[in-house]
Amino acid sequence: MPGSVDTFLEAHPDVAAAWYPLLARGAGRLLTVPGLNRLAPLARRVDAVARPAGSSSLVDTPALEPPTALDGLTVLSANLWHDWPRQHRWAQRLDAVAELIEQERADVVLLQEVARTTSQHADEQLAHRLGMARVYARANGGVEAIGFEEGLAVLARFPIERVHLRQLGRSHNPLTRRIALGAELITPLGRLLAVSVHLGLSQRANDAQLQALRAWVAEIGAGTPAVIGGDFNAPEVRREMARTGTAWVDTFRRVHPDADSSTHASGLPWRRWSPARRIDYVFLQQGTEQQWQVVDAAHLDAPGGPHSDHRAVVARLLPVAQEPGTPA
Repeated sequence: MPGSVDTFLEAHPDVAAAWYPLLARGAGRLLTVPGLNRLAPLARRVDAVARPAGSSSLVDTPALEPPTALDGLTVLSANLWHDWPRQHRWAQRLDAVAELIEQERADVVLLQEVARTTSQHADEQLAHRLGMARVYARANGGVEAIGFEEGLAVLARFPIERVHLRQLGRSHNPLTRRIALGAELITPLGRLLAVSVHLGLSQRANDAQLQALRAWVAEIGAGTPAVIGGDFNAPEVRREMARTGTAWVDTFRRVHPDADSSTHASGLPWRRWSPARRIDYVFLQQGTEQQWQVVDAAHLDAPGGPHSDHRAVVARLLPVAQEPGTPA
């Protein structure tokens, strides 16, 4: 989990913006000093890790034949908890989240803390097993430089027509970047924008990122319905989250207005599950022509054991003109 330095830099982007370019220029000059050129490989690794977010990979056609008709749409969002460098039970936890996706028959999957190492790419493994189209975008680290990176992914049973990527906030902190990844999907029920997001820890940065996220989704959505899910790192009682719940439909609260809503464990998930707070959400932004209704929502653990220190969020949607149980 990010430490206090990361939290400070997220909360004070101007500080990060000021010191990082100076540090980079200073390091470049130092490497011209005789004898210090032996540090060049290390400097290249640092530069690779510090480069802006945005390297991505896209497989826009599902490995399995896309459905030609749907009874509705199931969206699942999950923080995979990369736990680097330990990556405790990583293979087993990936299997567990895959079982959960299969169990819930999810059509759209929004993932955060998607780990890539030199030997394994979590997004590729899940997409291959599930037969889904996928898009991945790096947020932090650099697999070619240090053997590890993490980012966001969108998986879908439908073709991905277009991809959008946005770094949220003004921070140039090379240690912790917060991004949003959007994918325009072509479904039998119409076009859909699917957005995966992972926001910052400090309240000041988080509030600014939420404001930027809402404006960005409205801009790229351009009247297309959107599902926005992820780790927002903010409880629902916070003012900016309340504004978000007014601008978008909070799918869980639409179905369960008073239920316990905790999604994040305060302890190690394989030892004792102790949900403490709600920081994971799936929101719905209605389209100008196509409207949706939320018919079910839940916070779930994977059937094969905890897949993360977060619970997954599942939402089931139907077009407004369609009654539950009626084929599309």
